[in-house]
Amino acid sequence: MPELTPVLDTDAIARKVDEVARQISSDYRNADLVIIGVLKGAFVFMADLIRRLDLSHVAVDFIRLASYGSQSNSSGHIRLLKNFEIDIEGKHVLIVEDILDTGWTLAFLKQHLSAYSPRSLKTCVLVDKRERRKVDVQAEYVCHVANEGFLVGYGLDYDENYRNLPGIFNLKL
Repeated sequence: MPELTPVLDTDAIARKVDEVARQISSDYRNADLVIIGVLKGAFVFMADLIRRLDLSHVAVDFIRLASYGSQSNSSGHIRLLKNFEIDIEGKHVLIVEDILDTGWTLAFLKQHLSAYSPRSLKTCVLVDKRERRKVDVQAEYVCHVANEGFLVGYGLDYDENYRNLPGIFNLKL
């Protein structure tokens, strides 16, 4: 039976999302912003984040990538399953991702989106987990830094399970 150890409860998550939303709102105060969420993991975080932004011009889109499948380790092979649909040429783009782990997915995504000539391209992650980093990639906005563990909840999953948990937990299989 898997064991779940609490990492962040709902109040801690809300405080961190509020803090990051205030910074993003300040940084993009007078700009049109396109936010591209990475499905499926970022949908819960992104929904809370965009509702907390104090910006009048925010467009939202999604992209879907795969690298894990039903494993607990990234395969390193990134597949584009669904591309975004909004024209981002000359626009400020913010990628919203659930977790920055090995860095392979975010590096792939930044390269992919850069080909569409955005004015700027930054990233916001719920969790920056550095223990398994394989690619030198950084997020400009980070809610929480974790050093180890396999995290689930608040959109993060293991084999499509645990996304619905209101907090973030370390899953021990």
